Amino acid sequence: MNLWPWQKWVLLHALELNPDGTYRFRTVVLLVARQQGKSTLMLVLSLWAMYVQGAPLVIGTAQNLDIAEEQWAAATDMAEAVPELASLIKSVDRTNGKKALVLESGERYKVAAASRRGGRGLSGDLVLLDELREHQNWQAWGAVTKTTMARPRAQVWAASNAGDLTSVVLRHLRSLAHRALGWPDGQEGMADIGEVPEATDLEGGADQSLGLFEYSAAPGRGIWDRDGWAEANPSLGYMVPEAAIASAAGTDPEHVFRTEVLCQFVNHAATGPFPTGSWKASTVDRVTRDTKRPVEYAVDLDHDRVMAYIAIAFWDTLGRRRVEVAAQRVGTDWIIPWLTSPKRKVPVNRITLQTRGAPITSMLPAFEEAGIEVAPWEGVSLAGWHGTFYDFIRAAAADDADGDEVDVTKLPLTHGAQPALDVHAQSAVIKPLGDGWAIDRKNSPNGAAALVAAIAAVGQLETAPAVVASAYEDNDLMVV
Repeated sequence: MNLWPWQKWVLLHALELNPDGTYRFRTVVLLVARQQGKSTLMLVLSLWAMYVQGAPLVIGTAQNLDIAEEQWAAATDMAEAVPELASLIKSVDRTNGKKALVLESGERYKVAAASRRGGRGLSGDLVLLDELREHQNWQAWGAVTKTTMARPRAQVWAASNAGDLTSVVLRHLRSLAHRALGWPDGQEGMADIGEVPEATDLEGGADQSLGLFEYSAAPGRGIWDRDGWAEANPSLGYMVPEAAIASAAGTDPEHVFRTEVLCQFVNHAATGPFPTGSWKASTVDRVTRDTKRPVEYAVDLDHDRVMAYIAIAFWDTLGRRRVEVAAQRVGTDWIIPWLTSPKRKVPVNRITLQTRGAPITSMLPAFEEAGIEVAPWEGVSLAGWHGTFYDFIRAAAADDADGDEVDVTKLPLTHGAQPALDVHAQSAVIKPLGDGWAIDRKNSPNGAAALVAAIAAVGQLETAPAVVASAYEDNDLMVV
C-alpha cells in the first residue's frame, strides 16, 4: 500500500518516541477535511500496531457503531487478503457487538460503542476514535480513553473534520493545543479552557503529551481561495480533484463548506437568546457561596427525554447570584436518588420544575411519592422568570458595550464554564409566550434543558425569602 505524503508525515511524527521508548504523544488529534484518507491512515495504524509493535489490544470506536465496525471490517479484510498477515490470524469473530480480530500471538482488535460504557473493563494499547466532532459530552471519551491508563506505551488517536459549538470534546482538545502554541489562529471561537495552571510545565510537562495534526484553511480564507482548499485538503491532486471542491463551493451553504471542506470551526447553530458576548462576559470560574442565604434546585428534561439536568442557584459572598449545572445524566431514574442522597453537601429542601406542558412534568407523582417538595413553575412566572434571567445576563453585555472591561464583581448573575450549559445558552431557540417568551425545547438544535433548569433555579431564588440575621448569631450576646 502506498500512502499519500501527508499520511506518511503524520504517522512518522505522531509516532515519535521519547528517549525511554514511550510515545511522545499519548493523545493524537487528527483534523482534516472530509474524504482525505484518514480512515485509511487509521487502518494502516491499527494493523501496524498489532503485527509490528505487538500491541495486545486495539480498540476501535466511533460515535456511530456502524462506522467503527466498517473500519474494523476493512482492517480485517486487508489482513485476510495478504498471505503474510493471514497466516498469523488465529480467529475472526464477526458477531454483531462482539467483532474481534485475534492473532496467534494474542493481539486483538475489538470494536466498542462510543458510550459511557464503551471499553470499560478493558486495557487498550491503541484506542481509535473516529468522528470526534460528534462527541457532545465527555461520557464516551472518559470511558474508552481511560482504558490506556495502565499501559506505558499506549496511544489514543482521535480523527475528525472540524466541528461546531456542540463539539465539546474536540473543541476542548484543540484549544489546549492552540494555547500551548500561543493561539496561532487567535482565541475567537475557541473553547474556554482558562489559564495555564502554575503547576503545568509547558517545556516538557503534561500538555506536551497532546499532539494536534491539523489541516485546515487559515482564518480569513474565502470559500473560493485555492490556497485555503490546499491547506485543508492534503490529498488534493492525489485522490480529490479540484473540480469536486469547486462544485461543493458553488452548491453548499457557506457554513457547510467551511466545516466539511475547509475544516474550519463554524457555529452554524442558533446564536442563543442572549445579546452577543453577554453569556461569556458573565462567566466566572470560582465563587464562594454565602452560607447564610438560600440555595435553590431546579430540574428539567430535554424534549427527546434523553438527558436530564439539575441546576443549583445560590448567592455568593460578593452578593451576586450564581447558577450552575449540578448534575446531568441520561434518563430520569437517577434524579430522585441524587436529590435524596445523604451525601449532598447542601440538603435539597425543594425542587423547582415546570409543572404543566413540559417533559419533566411526568415526574410529579414520583416526587410526591418520594416526599420531595415541588415548587411549581407555571403561569405568569414562565415568561417572567425568562425575562428576569435575560436581564441579568444582558447586564454583562451592557457593561462590556462601554468599551471597558466587565467588572465581574458587580454582575447580577454569574455562571461557570460548563459545556452543557454553555452549549444550550448559546444555541437555544425561543418561542412567544403571551407578551413574553420562553425557551423552545423542541426546536432548539442542541437541546435546552440545562438552560431551562438554570432559569427555573434563578427564578426560584428570586422568590425565596431573605434570611433574617440573628442578633444572637451575628452579634455579641449580652445578658442583663
